Amino acid sequence: MAYAAVGTVLALTGGLGNALVSANLQNLQGSLGVFTLQVAWLPTVFVMTSVCMNLLLVKFRQQYGIRLFAEIGLLAYIAVAFGHLFVNDFRSAIAARAFAGIAAAPLSTLGLYYFIQAAPAVHRIKAIVLALGVGQLATPLARLIPSDLLGIDAWNGLNMFELGLAIICYACVLLLRLPPSDRIKVFEPLDFVTFALFAPGIALLCAVLGVGRYEWWTAAPWLGWALAASVALLTTALIIEHNRSQPLINTRWIAGGDIARIALAIILVRIVLSEPTVGAVGMLQTLGLTNDQFHGLYWIILAATATGFVASAFLLDVNHIPRPILIALALITVGALIDAQSTSLTRPQNLYLSQAMIAFAGAIFLGPALMAGFTRVIQKGYAYLASFSVLFSVTQSLGGLAGAAALGSLQVMREKYHSNQLAEGITQADPQTVLRLQQLGGAYARTLGDATLRGGEAVALLGQQVTREANVLAFDDVFRVFAVIAAATFVWIAILYARAQMRARAARQATA
Repeated sequence: MAYAAVGTVLALTGGLGNALVSANLQNLQGSLGVFTLQVAWLPTVFVMTSVCMNLLLVKFRQQYGIRLFAEIGLLAYIAVAFGHLFVNDFRSAIAARAFAGIAAAPLSTLGLYYFIQAAPAVHRIKAIVLALGVGQLATPLARLIPSDLLGIDAWNGLNMFELGLAIICYACVLLLRLPPSDRIKVFEPLDFVTFALFAPGIALLCAVLGVGRYEWWTAAPWLGWALAASVALLTTALIIEHNRSQPLINTRWIAGGDIARIALAIILVRIVLSEPTVGAVGMLQTLGLTNDQFHGLYWIILAATATGFVASAFLLDVNHIPRPILIALALITVGALIDAQSTSLTRPQNLYLSQAMIAFAGAIFLGPALMAGFTRVIQKGYAYLASFSVLFSVTQSLGGLAGAAALGSLQVMREKYHSNQLAEGITQADPQTVLRLQQLGGAYARTLGDATLRGGEAVALLGQQVTREANVLAFDDVFRVFAVIAAATFVWIAILYARAQMRARAARQATA
Protein backbone atom coordinates (compact mmCIF):
# COMPACT_ATOMS: atom_id res chain seq x y z
CA MET A 1 0.00 0.00 0.00
CA ALA A 2 2.85 2.38 0.80
CA TYR A 3 4.55 1.74 -2.55
CA ALA A 4 1.23 2.24 -4.38
CA ALA A 5 0.58 5.51 -2.48
CA VAL A 6 4.04 6.89 -3.27
CA GLY A 7 3.71 5.75 -6.89
CA THR A 8 0.41 7.63 -7.15
CA VAL A 9 1.96 10.83 -5.75
CA LEU A 10 4.95 10.63 -8.10
CA ALA A 11 2.92 9.78 -11.22
CA LEU A 12 0.44 12.59 -10.57
CA THR A 13 3.13 15.17 -9.78
CA GLY A 14 4.97 14.32 -13.00
CA GLY A 15 2.17 15.89 -15.05
CA LEU A 16 0.08 17.97 -12.66
CA GLY A 17 2.36 21.02 -12.53
CA ASN A 18 2.42 21.51 -16.29
CA ALA A 19 -1.31 20.75 -16.53
CA LEU A 20 -2.01 23.50 -13.98
CA VAL A 21 0.05 26.00 -15.96
CA SER A 22 -1.64 25.02 -19.24
CA ALA A 23 -5.09 25.29 -17.67
CA ASN A 24 -4.42 28.80 -16.31
CA LEU A 25 -2.37 30.41 -19.09
CA GLN A 26 -4.74 33.36 -19.48
CA ASN A 27 -4.52 34.20 -15.78
CA LEU A 28 -0.73 33.80 -15.75
CA GLN A 29 -0.51 36.08 -18.76
CA GLY A 30 -2.12 38.90 -16.78
CA SER A 31 -0.06 38.18 -13.66
CA LEU A 32 3.25 38.23 -15.53
CA GLY A 33 2.22 41.14 -17.79
CA VAL A 34 3.07 39.37 -21.06
CA PHE A 35 1.40 38.71 -24.41
CA THR A 36 -0.25 35.46 -25.51
CA LEU A 37 2.83 34.54 -27.57
CA GLN A 38 5.13 34.94 -24.56
CA VAL A 39 3.00 32.99 -22.10
CA ALA A 40 2.83 30.09 -24.62
CA TRP A 41 6.52 29.52 -23.90
CA LEU A 42 5.75 28.27 -20.36
CA PRO A 43 4.32 24.84 -21.30
CA THR A 44 6.63 24.64 -24.33
CA VAL A 45 9.80 24.99 -22.24
CA PHE A 46 8.53 22.27 -19.89
CA VAL A 47 8.15 19.81 -22.79
CA MET A 48 11.58 20.79 -24.18
CA THR A 49 13.52 19.86 -21.06
CA SER A 50 11.35 16.86 -20.17
CA VAL A 51 11.84 15.18 -23.56
CA CYS A 52 15.58 15.89 -23.56
CA MET A 53 16.09 14.40 -20.09
CA ASN A 54 14.25 11.21 -21.07
CA LEU A 55 17.10 10.53 -23.50
CA LEU A 56 19.55 10.07 -20.61
CA LEU A 57 17.12 8.61 -18.11
CA VAL A 58 17.32 4.91 -18.95
CA LYS A 59 21.10 4.71 -19.07
CA PHE A 60 21.41 6.90 -15.97
CA ARG A 61 19.12 4.47 -14.14
CA GLN A 62 21.23 1.50 -15.24
CA GLN A 63 24.50 3.07 -14.08
CA TYR A 64 23.53 5.23 -11.08
CA GLY A 65 19.91 4.43 -10.24
CA ILE A 66 16.76 6.36 -11.09
CA ARG A 67 16.30 7.57 -7.51
CA LEU A 68 19.51 9.63 -7.71
CA PHE A 69 18.28 11.19 -10.97
CA ALA A 70 14.98 12.05 -9.32
CA GLU A 71 16.66 13.53 -6.24
CA ILE A 72 18.95 15.75 -8.32
CA GLY A 73 16.07 16.95 -10.51
CA LEU A 74 13.75 17.55 -7.54
CA LEU A 75 16.37 19.45 -5.53
CA ALA A 76 17.15 21.69 -8.50
CA TYR A 77 13.48 22.36 -9.09
CA ILE A 78 12.79 23.04 -5.39
CA ALA A 79 15.59 25.60 -5.35
CA VAL A 80 14.37 27.39 -8.50
CA ALA A 81 10.68 27.26 -7.48
CA PHE A 82 11.56 28.68 -4.07
CA GLY A 83 13.47 31.55 -5.69
CA HIS A 84 10.54 32.13 -8.07
CA LEU A 85 8.37 33.02 -5.07
CA PHE A 86 10.53 36.11 -4.51
CA VAL A 87 11.38 37.05 -8.10
CA ASN A 88 8.06 36.68 -9.88
CA ASP A 89 8.75 37.80 -13.44
CA PHE A 90 8.63 36.18 -16.85
CA ARG A 91 12.31 35.15 -16.94
CA SER A 92 12.13 33.42 -13.58
CA ALA A 93 8.91 31.71 -14.69
CA ILE A 94 10.69 30.35 -17.77
CA ALA A 95 13.56 29.05 -15.59
CA ALA A 96 11.08 27.44 -13.18
CA ARG A 97 9.25 25.67 -16.02
CA ALA A 98 12.54 24.43 -17.50
CA PHE A 99 13.66 22.89 -14.20
CA ALA A 100 10.14 21.55 -13.63
CA GLY A 101 10.51 19.62 -16.90
CA ILE A 102 13.85 18.21 -15.77
CA ALA A 103 12.35 17.15 -12.43
CA ALA A 104 9.21 15.70 -14.03
CA ALA A 105 11.15 13.51 -16.49
CA PRO A 106 12.05 10.80 -13.94
CA LEU A 107 8.91 11.13 -11.80
CA SER A 108 6.56 9.25 -14.11
CA THR A 109 9.10 6.47 -14.58
CA LEU A 110 9.84 6.39 -10.86
CA GLY A 111 6.11 6.20 -10.12
CA LEU A 112 5.89 3.26 -12.51
CA TYR A 113 8.65 1.43 -10.60
CA TYR A 114 6.84 2.04 -7.30
CA PHE A 115 3.64 0.60 -8.76
CA ILE A 116 5.56 -2.44 -10.01
CA GLN A 117 7.02 -2.91 -6.52
CA ALA A 118 3.51 -2.73 -5.03
CA ALA A 119 2.19 -5.61 -7.19
CA PRO A 120 3.05 -9.32 -7.12
CA ALA A 121 4.97 -10.62 -10.14
CA VAL A 122 1.87 -12.10 -11.80
CA HIS A 123 0.19 -8.67 -11.89
CA ARG A 124 3.15 -6.55 -13.04
CA ILE A 125 1.56 -5.69 -16.39
CA LYS A 126 -1.58 -4.44 -14.63
CA ALA A 127 0.62 -2.31 -12.35
CA ILE A 128 2.34 -0.71 -15.35
CA VAL A 129 -1.00 0.17 -16.97
CA LEU A 130 -2.32 1.58 -13.68
CA ALA A 131 0.79 3.74 -13.27
CA LEU A 132 0.34 5.18 -16.77
CA GLY A 133 -3.36 5.76 -16.09
CA VAL A 134 -2.75 7.65 -12.84
CA GLY A 135 -0.48 10.03 -14.75
CA GLN A 136 -3.35 10.76 -17.18
CA LEU A 137 -5.52 12.00 -14.31
CA ALA A 138 -3.35 15.12 -14.01
CA THR A 139 -5.10 17.08 -16.79
CA PRO A 140 -8.70 16.78 -15.51
CA LEU A 141 -7.52 17.31 -11.92
CA ALA A 142 -5.79 20.54 -12.94
CA ARG A 143 -9.05 21.90 -14.34
CA LEU A 144 -10.90 20.97 -11.14
CA ILE A 145 -8.65 22.97 -8.79
CA PRO A 146 -10.37 26.35 -8.25
CA SER A 147 -8.53 29.31 -9.76
CA ASP A 148 -9.04 31.30 -6.54
CA LEU A 149 -6.78 28.91 -4.62
CA LEU A 150 -4.00 29.20 -7.20
CA GLY A 151 -4.31 32.96 -7.73
CA ILE A 152 -3.13 33.96 -4.25
CA ASP A 153 -0.60 36.84 -4.28
CA ALA A 154 -0.45 37.41 -8.05
CA TRP A 155 -0.55 33.69 -8.81
CA ASN A 156 2.22 32.77 -6.42
CA GLY A 157 -0.30 30.26 -5.09
CA LEU A 158 0.37 28.10 -8.15
CA ASN A 159 4.12 28.32 -7.55
CA MET A 160 3.66 27.39 -3.88
CA PHE A 161 1.44 24.47 -4.84
CA GLU A 162 4.07 23.11 -7.24
CA LEU A 163 6.82 23.70 -4.71
CA GLY A 164 4.83 21.78 -2.11
CA LEU A 165 4.31 18.87 -4.50
CA ALA A 166 8.04 18.73 -5.26
CA ILE A 167 8.92 18.72 -1.54
CA ILE A 168 6.37 15.94 -0.86
CA CYS A 169 7.83 13.85 -3.73
CA TYR A 170 11.36 14.38 -2.41
CA ALA A 171 10.29 13.29 1.07
CA CYS A 172 8.53 10.20 -0.33
CA VAL A 173 11.59 9.17 -2.34
CA LEU A 174 13.82 9.52 0.73
CA LEU A 175 11.47 7.78 3.18
CA LEU A 176 10.41 4.81 1.05
CA ARG A 177 13.26 3.53 -1.05
CA LEU A 178 13.03 1.10 -3.93
CA PRO A 179 15.02 -2.15 -3.58
CA PRO A 180 18.54 -1.78 -4.99
CA SER A 181 19.01 -2.78 -8.62
CA ASP A 182 22.05 -4.05 -10.47
CA ARG A 183 24.37 -1.28 -11.61
CA ILE A 184 26.42 -1.58 -14.77
CA LYS A 185 28.58 0.92 -16.58
CA VAL A 186 26.68 1.83 -19.74
CA PHE A 187 27.63 5.42 -20.56
CA GLU A 188 30.16 5.98 -23.33
CA PRO A 189 31.78 9.28 -24.44
CA LEU A 190 29.79 9.30 -27.69
CA ASP A 191 26.53 9.23 -25.65
CA PHE A 192 27.24 12.79 -24.54
CA VAL A 193 28.02 13.85 -28.11
CA THR A 194 24.66 12.45 -29.18
CA PHE A 195 22.93 14.21 -26.30
CA ALA A 196 24.66 17.51 -27.14
CA LEU A 197 23.17 17.28 -30.65
CA PHE A 198 19.83 15.63 -29.85
CA ALA A 199 18.81 17.88 -26.95
CA PRO A 200 19.02 21.25 -28.78
CA GLY A 201 17.52 19.65 -31.89
CA ILE A 202 14.47 18.44 -29.99
CA ALA A 203 14.28 21.73 -28.05
CA LEU A 204 14.18 23.76 -31.28
CA LEU A 205 11.54 21.45 -32.75
CA CYS A 206 9.42 21.79 -29.59
CA ALA A 207 9.80 25.59 -29.78
CA VAL A 208 8.56 25.66 -33.39
CA LEU A 209 5.59 23.41 -32.64
CA GLY A 210 4.75 25.12 -29.36
CA VAL A 211 4.67 28.77 -30.45
CA GLY A 212 4.48 28.56 -34.25
CA ARG A 213 0.73 29.07 -34.42
CA TYR A 214 0.96 32.16 -32.18
CA GLU A 215 3.81 33.76 -34.14
CA TRP A 216 2.23 32.33 -37.31
CA TRP A 217 4.31 30.00 -39.42
CA THR A 218 5.16 32.30 -42.33
CA ALA A 219 5.37 35.58 -40.39
CA ALA A 220 8.44 34.94 -38.21
CA PRO A 221 11.74 34.10 -39.98
CA TRP A 222 13.24 32.59 -36.82
CA LEU A 223 10.76 29.68 -37.04
CA GLY A 224 12.26 28.61 -40.36
CA TRP A 225 15.84 28.93 -39.08
CA ALA A 226 14.97 27.02 -35.91
CA LEU A 227 13.34 24.21 -37.88
CA ALA A 228 16.30 23.99 -40.27
CA ALA A 229 18.76 23.88 -37.35
CA SER A 230 16.63 21.21 -35.65
CA VAL A 231 16.69 19.00 -38.74
CA ALA A 232 20.46 19.44 -39.09
CA LEU A 233 21.17 18.63 -35.42
CA LEU A 234 18.85 15.62 -35.26
CA THR A 235 20.13 14.24 -38.56
CA THR A 236 23.74 14.51 -37.37
CA ALA A 237 22.87 12.80 -34.07
CA LEU A 238 21.09 9.95 -35.87
CA ILE A 239 23.99 9.47 -38.31
CA ILE A 240 26.38 9.12 -35.37
CA GLU A 241 24.05 6.65 -33.63
CA HIS A 242 23.49 4.66 -36.82
CA ASN A 243 27.21 3.84 -37.06
CA ARG A 244 27.83 2.93 -33.41
CA SER A 245 28.14 -0.61 -32.10
CA GLN A 246 26.39 0.27 -28.81
CA PRO A 247 24.19 3.24 -29.64
CA LEU A 248 22.18 5.34 -27.23
CA ILE A 249 19.37 5.25 -29.84
CA ASN A 250 19.25 2.11 -31.97
CA THR A 251 18.21 3.64 -35.29
CA ARG A 252 18.17 0.33 -37.19
CA TRP A 253 15.70 -1.19 -34.73
CA ILE A 254 13.52 1.93 -34.56
CA ALA A 255 13.38 2.13 -38.36
CA GLY A 256 12.16 -1.49 -38.54
CA GLY A 257 8.63 -2.08 -39.78
CA ASP A 258 6.94 -3.01 -36.48
CA ILE A 259 8.49 -0.28 -34.35
CA ALA A 260 7.99 2.41 -37.02
CA ARG A 261 4.31 1.45 -37.28
CA ILE A 262 3.91 1.56 -33.48
CA ALA A 263 5.54 5.01 -33.39
CA LEU A 264 3.29 6.31 -36.19
CA ALA A 265 0.19 4.91 -34.47
CA ILE A 266 1.15 6.59 -31.17
CA ILE A 267 1.70 9.95 -32.91
CA LEU A 268 -1.63 9.76 -34.76
CA VAL A 269 -3.59 8.81 -31.66
CA ARG A 270 -1.84 11.50 -29.60
CA ILE A 271 -2.87 14.04 -32.25
CA VAL A 272 -6.54 13.09 -32.04
CA LEU A 273 -6.37 12.91 -28.23
CA SER A 274 -5.60 16.64 -28.21
CA GLU A 275 -9.28 17.14 -29.18
CA PRO A 276 -10.47 18.00 -25.63
CA THR A 277 -7.88 20.77 -25.08
CA VAL A 278 -7.53 22.15 -28.63
CA GLY A 279 -11.13 21.53 -29.65
CA ALA A 280 -13.79 21.31 -26.95
CA VAL A 281 -12.21 23.54 -24.28
CA GLY A 282 -10.86 25.94 -26.91
CA MET A 283 -14.34 26.38 -28.38
CA LEU A 284 -15.96 26.93 -24.97
CA GLN A 285 -13.30 29.50 -24.04
CA THR A 286 -13.96 31.28 -27.34
CA LEU A 287 -17.61 31.45 -26.32
CA GLY A 288 -16.59 33.23 -23.11
CA LEU A 289 -16.58 30.40 -20.55
CA THR A 290 -13.88 30.11 -17.86
CA ASN A 291 -12.22 27.23 -16.01
CA ASP A 292 -14.62 27.35 -13.07
CA GLN A 293 -17.51 26.67 -15.46
CA PHE A 294 -15.85 23.45 -16.70
CA HIS A 295 -15.94 21.62 -13.37
CA GLY A 296 -18.93 19.43 -14.25
CA LEU A 297 -17.35 18.48 -17.58
CA TYR A 298 -14.01 17.63 -16.02
CA TRP A 299 -15.58 15.54 -13.25
CA ILE A 300 -17.07 13.45 -16.07
CA ILE A 301 -13.69 13.30 -17.85
CA LEU A 302 -11.93 12.33 -14.60
CA ALA A 303 -14.40 9.51 -13.94
CA ALA A 304 -14.19 8.26 -17.55
CA THR A 305 -10.37 8.33 -17.48
CA ALA A 306 -10.21 6.40 -14.19
CA THR A 307 -12.71 3.83 -15.49
CA GLY A 308 -10.73 3.49 -18.69
CA PHE A 309 -7.35 2.74 -17.19
CA VAL A 310 -8.82 0.32 -14.62
CA ALA A 311 -10.64 -1.51 -17.42
CA SER A 312 -7.47 -1.50 -19.53
CA ALA A 313 -5.38 -2.90 -16.66
CA PHE A 314 -7.68 -5.82 -15.91
CA LEU A 315 -8.84 -6.66 -19.44
CA LEU A 316 -5.55 -6.23 -21.35
CA ASP A 317 -4.65 -9.33 -23.36
CA VAL A 318 -1.06 -9.33 -24.56
CA ASN A 319 -2.04 -11.71 -27.39
CA HIS A 320 -4.58 -9.23 -28.79
CA ILE A 321 -3.06 -5.82 -28.08
CA PRO A 322 -4.62 -4.05 -31.14
CA ARG A 323 -8.19 -4.69 -29.94
CA PRO A 324 -8.35 -1.96 -27.25
CA ILE A 325 -6.53 0.42 -29.60
CA LEU A 326 -9.24 -0.15 -32.23
CA ILE A 327 -11.96 0.37 -29.61
CA ALA A 328 -10.27 3.63 -28.56
CA LEU A 329 -10.10 4.90 -32.15
CA ALA A 330 -13.76 4.03 -32.75
CA LEU A 331 -14.80 5.93 -29.62
CA ILE A 332 -12.70 8.95 -30.61
CA THR A 333 -14.27 8.98 -34.08
CA VAL A 334 -17.81 8.91 -32.72
CA GLY A 335 -17.04 11.48 -30.00
CA ALA A 336 -15.50 13.92 -32.49
CA LEU A 337 -18.47 13.57 -34.84
CA ILE A 338 -20.82 14.37 -31.96
CA ASP A 339 -18.77 17.48 -31.13
CA ALA A 340 -18.90 18.51 -34.80
CA GLN A 341 -22.59 19.35 -34.30
CA SER A 342 -21.74 22.20 -31.89
CA THR A 343 -23.29 25.66 -32.17
CA SER A 344 -22.80 28.97 -30.36
CA LEU A 345 -25.39 27.73 -27.82
CA THR A 346 -23.29 24.66 -26.90
CA ARG A 347 -22.33 24.49 -23.25
CA PRO A 348 -20.22 22.02 -21.20
CA GLN A 349 -23.21 19.81 -20.37
CA ASN A 350 -23.78 19.26 -24.10
CA LEU A 351 -20.30 17.70 -24.35
CA TYR A 352 -20.52 15.26 -21.44
CA LEU A 353 -21.11 12.14 -23.57
CA SER A 354 -18.58 12.90 -26.32
CA GLN A 355 -15.81 13.98 -23.95
CA ALA A 356 -16.41 10.95 -21.69
CA MET A 357 -15.99 8.70 -24.74
CA ILE A 358 -12.76 10.41 -25.78
CA ALA A 359 -11.36 10.37 -22.21
CA PHE A 360 -12.17 6.66 -21.85
CA ALA A 361 -10.54 6.02 -25.23
CA GLY A 362 -7.37 7.86 -24.23
CA ALA A 363 -7.12 5.80 -21.04
CA ILE A 364 -7.52 2.42 -22.72
CA PHE A 365 -5.08 3.30 -25.52
CA LEU A 366 -1.91 4.13 -23.60
CA GLY A 367 -1.35 0.77 -21.86
CA PRO A 368 -1.70 -1.39 -25.00
CA ALA A 369 0.50 1.03 -26.96
CA LEU A 370 3.26 0.68 -24.36
CA MET A 371 2.83 -3.12 -24.25
CA ALA A 372 3.03 -3.34 -28.04
CA GLY A 373 6.51 -1.81 -27.95
CA PHE A 374 7.58 -3.52 -24.75
CA THR A 375 6.92 -6.98 -26.20
CA ARG A 376 9.34 -6.11 -29.02
CA VAL A 377 11.93 -5.05 -26.43
CA ILE A 378 11.58 -8.39 -24.63
CA GLN A 379 12.01 -10.27 -27.92
CA LYS A 380 15.19 -8.38 -28.84
CA GLY A 381 16.69 -7.94 -25.35
CA TYR A 382 16.76 -5.21 -22.72
CA ALA A 383 19.62 -3.45 -24.52
CA TYR A 384 16.82 -1.96 -26.67
CA LEU A 385 14.95 -0.55 -23.68
CA ALA A 386 16.70 2.85 -23.85
CA SER A 387 15.78 3.24 -27.52
CA PHE A 388 12.15 2.35 -26.92
CA SER A 389 11.92 4.63 -23.87
CA VAL A 390 13.19 7.57 -25.93
CA LEU A 391 10.88 6.68 -28.82
CA PHE A 392 7.80 6.42 -26.56
CA SER A 393 8.43 9.68 -24.70
CA VAL A 394 9.28 11.63 -27.87
CA THR A 395 6.24 10.39 -29.80
CA GLN A 396 3.95 11.10 -26.84
CA SER A 397 5.26 14.63 -26.28
CA LEU A 398 5.75 15.65 -29.90
CA GLY A 399 2.45 14.05 -30.92
CA GLY A 400 0.62 16.24 -28.41
CA LEU A 401 2.47 19.39 -29.52
CA ALA A 402 2.04 18.59 -33.21
CA GLY A 403 -1.68 17.94 -32.74
CA ALA A 404 -2.22 21.24 -30.94
CA ALA A 405 -0.10 23.12 -33.51
CA ALA A 406 -1.66 21.66 -36.66
CA LEU A 407 -5.27 21.66 -35.58
CA GLY A 408 -5.02 25.02 -33.79
CA SER A 409 -3.66 26.49 -37.01
CA LEU A 410 -6.44 24.82 -38.98
CA GLN A 411 -9.01 26.45 -36.69
CA VAL A 412 -7.50 29.90 -37.33
CA MET A 413 -7.54 29.42 -41.11
CA ARG A 414 -11.09 28.05 -41.16
CA GLU A 415 -12.26 30.95 -38.96
CA LYS A 416 -10.96 33.42 -41.55
CA TYR A 417 -12.72 31.48 -44.31
CA HIS A 418 -16.06 31.35 -42.50
CA SER A 419 -15.79 35.01 -41.48
CA ASN A 420 -15.44 35.99 -45.12
CA GLN A 421 -18.30 33.73 -46.15
CA LEU A 422 -20.62 35.14 -43.48
CA ALA A 423 -19.60 38.75 -44.09
CA GLU A 424 -20.34 38.45 -47.83
CA GLY A 425 -24.00 37.78 -47.04
CA ILE A 426 -24.42 40.87 -44.84
CA THR A 427 -25.54 43.94 -46.80
CA GLN A 428 -27.62 46.99 -45.97
CA ALA A 429 -29.98 45.94 -48.78
CA ASP A 430 -31.00 42.85 -46.83
CA PRO A 431 -34.07 43.51 -44.63
CA GLN A 432 -32.91 40.95 -42.06
CA THR A 433 -29.58 42.75 -41.70
CA VAL A 434 -31.33 46.10 -41.23
CA LEU A 435 -33.65 44.58 -38.61
CA ARG A 436 -30.73 42.99 -36.75
CA LEU A 437 -28.83 46.31 -36.69
CA GLN A 438 -31.90 48.08 -35.34
CA GLN A 439 -32.27 45.49 -32.60
CA LEU A 440 -28.61 45.72 -31.63
CA GLY A 441 -28.65 49.52 -31.71
CA GLY A 442 -31.78 49.55 -29.55
CA ALA A 443 -29.73 48.21 -26.64
CA TYR A 444 -27.96 51.62 -26.52
CA ALA A 445 -31.13 53.73 -26.86
CA ARG A 446 -31.07 54.86 -23.21
CA THR A 447 -27.36 55.67 -23.13
CA LEU A 448 -26.69 57.05 -26.63
CA GLY A 449 -28.98 59.73 -28.02
CA ASP A 450 -27.05 60.06 -31.29
CA ALA A 451 -28.50 57.70 -33.92
CA THR A 452 -25.17 57.63 -35.80
CA LEU A 453 -23.27 56.45 -32.71
CA ARG A 454 -25.93 53.82 -32.03
CA GLY A 455 -25.54 52.59 -35.59
CA GLY A 456 -21.77 52.31 -35.17
CA GLU A 457 -22.17 50.31 -31.96
CA ALA A 458 -24.72 48.06 -33.69
CA VAL A 459 -22.28 47.35 -36.54
CA ALA A 460 -19.54 46.52 -34.01
CA LEU A 461 -21.84 44.11 -32.14
CA LEU A 462 -22.87 42.44 -35.39
CA GLY A 463 -19.19 42.02 -36.27
CA GLN A 464 -18.58 40.29 -32.93
CA GLN A 465 -21.49 37.92 -33.57
CA VAL A 466 -20.14 37.08 -37.03
CA THR A 467 -16.70 36.33 -35.54
CA ARG A 468 -18.26 34.14 -32.83
CA GLU A 469 -20.27 32.11 -35.35
CA ALA A 470 -17.23 31.81 -37.65
CA ASN A 471 -15.17 30.46 -34.74
CA VAL A 472 -17.80 27.84 -33.92
CA LEU A 473 -18.00 26.74 -37.56
CA ALA A 474 -14.18 26.53 -37.63
CA PHE A 475 -14.13 24.33 -34.52
CA ASP A 476 -16.75 22.08 -36.11
CA ASP A 477 -14.38 21.68 -39.07
CA VAL A 478 -11.57 20.80 -36.67
CA PHE A 479 -13.75 18.16 -34.99
CA ARG A 480 -14.46 16.62 -38.38
CA VAL A 481 -10.72 16.48 -39.12
CA PHE A 482 -10.18 14.72 -35.77
CA ALA A 483 -12.84 12.19 -36.75
CA VAL A 484 -11.27 11.61 -40.19
CA ILE A 485 -7.78 11.06 -38.72
CA ALA A 486 -9.14 8.68 -36.08
CA ALA A 487 -11.21 6.75 -38.63
CA ALA A 488 -8.28 6.46 -41.07
CA THR A 489 -6.00 5.24 -38.27
CA PHE A 490 -8.69 2.71 -37.26
CA VAL A 491 -8.85 1.30 -40.79
CA TRP A 492 -5.05 1.14 -41.08
CA ILE A 493 -4.56 -0.68 -37.75
CA ALA A 494 -7.52 -3.00 -38.45
CA ILE A 495 -5.89 -4.04 -41.75
CA LEU A 496 -2.54 -4.68 -40.03
CA TYR A 497 -4.26 -6.66 -37.27
CA ALA A 498 -6.27 -8.75 -39.71
CA ARG A 499 -3.15 -9.49 -41.77
CA ALA A 500 -1.23 -10.54 -38.63
CA GLN A 501 -4.11 -12.82 -37.57
CA MET A 502 -4.22 -14.48 -40.99
CA ARG A 503 -0.46 -15.08 -40.93
CA ALA A 504 -0.67 -16.58 -37.43
CA ARG A 505 -3.54 -18.84 -38.51
CA ALA A 506 -1.61 -19.98 -41.58
CA ALA A 507 1.47 -20.71 -39.45
CA ARG A 508 -0.62 -22.81 -37.02
CA GLN A 509 -2.14 -24.78 -39.89
CA ALA A 510 1.29 -25.39 -41.43
CA THR A 511 2.62 -26.58 -38.07
CA ALA A 512 -0.37 -28.91 -37.64
